[in-house]
Amino acid sequence: MAKFSFPHPKSSLPYIAIIAAHIIWGANFVVAKIALQEFPVNALGFLRFALACLFIAPFLLVEKSPQKIKVSSLPKLVLVGLTLITFNIVLFYEGIIRISAIDSSVLTMLTPLISVLAGWWFLREKIYAVNLVGIFLGFAGTLVISGLPMLLLGGLTPGIIVGVVLTVLSDISYVAGAIMSKQLFKSYSPSFVTIFAFFVGLITFAVPAINEYLQHPEWVSNVTILGVLGLLYIAILSSICAYFMFQWGLSKMDLYKANLFGYIEPAIAATLAVPFLGERISFSFIIGTILVILGVYWGTLGKLEHHHPLHKHIRA
Repeated sequence: MAKFSFPHPKSSLPYIAIIAAHIIWGANFVVAKIALQEFPVNALGFLRFALACLFIAPFLLVEKSPQKIKVSSLPKLVLVGLTLITFNIVLFYEGIIRISAIDSSVLTMLTPLISVLAGWWFLREKIYAVNLVGIFLGFAGTLVISGLPMLLLGGLTPGIIVGVVLTVLSDISYVAGAIMSKQLFKSYSPSFVTIFAFFVGLITFAVPAINEYLQHPEWVSNVTILGVLGLLYIAILSSICAYFMFQWGLSKMDLYKANLFGYIEPAIAATLAVPFLGERISFSFIIGTILVILGVYWGTLGKLEHHHPLHKHIRA
């Protein structure tokens, strides 16, 4: 009889770190939607990255061999910050205001499919027939989740479609930044690129956030303890802790194993959104989610580099 051996407790720590990161990111969809009920979009973005930079700064100051920025790569670093942070976050927040946290969590799973298409179109990467089938299924699932069939029958308002489009545009902005990031990794570490993107986000959110305050200063006095806790969750747990847990776990295991836990996020978002936001899981959502999951699996089959959720901590 074959003997089964269980892994040593230490070997399970990377898995625990990866799962914990995905749980934090899954809950983040609900937390972001709650926080946006009290914070304007740009103000939430500014405060989020202000706190994140505040917590990261001490680590940069004590770094023994800080990386030097080349003048030639500065424009691309800034552009990465704009796409991964500014455009990505604004589009995501504007989208999740209009759609449910559950729908948003599934729609952000389209990122690997968009990455495959971008790699094929811009980088001339090879794409297989099964990938095309997966991409078709993934975007078909998006249409079902968006309620487009109901819209055509006159049973749905266009606002949800706008929210879905904004969320998908957020995915596209993220992919554009991720592609440029890969080129920068020849000279800089992923952590450095991420931290630099944080500072770009802080700067670019500052002026719109100030403008929001000047136009509607009363929002500050309406922020509750719940809103503050939501901001701290997004800035500290999601933007910093989950990212570094994921990076550490990823350094200890194969990429494809780490990606198996990515499907935890929609499950966590749905579990929390039902009791805390009063959202409902419809039959069309179930069908659409199945199509998206199958689409992501087949669409990235044989192309594991497009599974890498680089900068995923910036997604919500």
